[in-house]
Amino acid sequence: MASAQVLSLRAVNRALLARQLLLERQALPAGQPDRAARVVQTIEHLVGLQAQAPFPPYYGLHSRLDGFRPEDLATLITDRSVVRIALMRGTIHLVSARDCLPLRRLLQPVIERGMRGAFGKQLAGVDPAELAAAGRRLVEAEPMTFARLGQALAAQWPDHPPAALAQGVRTYVPLVQVPPRAVWGRAGQSMHTSAEHWLGRRRRSGEPAYPVPPASPAELAQLVTRYLGAFGPATVRDVQAWSGLTGLKAVLEQLRPSLVTFRDEQGTELFDLPTAPRPGEDTPAPVRLAAEFDNLVLSHAERSRVVSPEATSRLYTVNGVIPATVLVDGFVAGMWRLARTREDATVTIEMFGPERVRERDALIAEANRVLAFAAPGADGSVRFAPLVTDS
Repeated sequence: MASAQVLSLRAVNRALLARQLLLERQALPAGQPDRAARVVQTIEHLVGLQAQAPFPPYYGLHSRLDGFRPEDLATLITDRSVVRIALMRGTIHLVSARDCLPLRRLLQPVIERGMRGAFGKQLAGVDPAELAAAGRRLVEAEPMTFARLGQALAAQWPDHPPAALAQGVRTYVPLVQVPPRAVWGRAGQSMHTSAEHWLGRRRRSGEPAYPVPPASPAELAQLVTRYLGAFGPATVRDVQAWSGLTGLKAVLEQLRPSLVTFRDEQGTELFDLPTAPRPGEDTPAPVRLAAEFDNLVLSHAERSRVVSPEATSRLYTVNGVIPATVLVDGFVAGMWRLARTREDATVTIEMFGPERVRERDALIAEANRVLAFAAPGADGSVRFAPLVTDS
């Protein structure tokens, strides 16, 4: 049997960037509804965007789509074409309405495992189906914050902490955050209702609120295939790190006849889709400013394909915030932040090493692109300086 082809680190990097639309931006159509459809298509291709904070998805799409404007996403949030819901790794993601409930059902074990670790003891003796039904009634009558939801549930379960009760509902019921939360130019608390109620998906009469039916092997195979299309080539550990699911080795073995395999420079097996783009390692990678919490830097067990060991200690800080990153030659080379007032806006860039003149010019051009997107009409400036962190 012939040995598998070895992909260099740079070749794996270029494949990831191509699938993340960071080698070449896609152009948005000029008119609706094609424009909206392309944005939704992009979100689905990426299998959602990390949305722990309200606005990074706007910058994530801006870095990947030429001509993207804030209203392109804000409108999709308000018209319910996209939603924010706990999914991969138990964290909030922005996904299409079409993907919302199917993905949530596949990832239910991840959500439950996280809740048990944090609140399991506090919910001992609470029946999950009863809690789910009670919580669903409350949030479908009126969207609620977790604080208010917990207080309302405490009337029925007075011996359990309200915060734990609210998190139990978050676990057993697919809750979405509703506008004006995450609508560009607006502010709002995190208010929640059920995904079915928000999206107008009627549940079958008599269908229990809990438990959630387990995923089928075919559904898990489709999830893994979508991951490879957005983040491959990848190992079993990579897919599990992205999703939070375990036991996916069997899924990849099931898929093996339909996949191609490679080895990385350490000899680890990489799985991939046969027709997915794999540009050569010498393919130029333009300077990019990626968003905070971007899945580009969060979706692999082995992150050296985009974050070097030297950059890792600077990027993953103790406060849990994943800063917006600077990509130079395809790899994280620094961090950036936008600060604005009513009259002016500044993009501050902190590089992890000295930048060359050509890189500096490209960085300034990308920063000015961000300023034109996020602060049109403001007095914009770009500076190179250390970022002040809260770590």
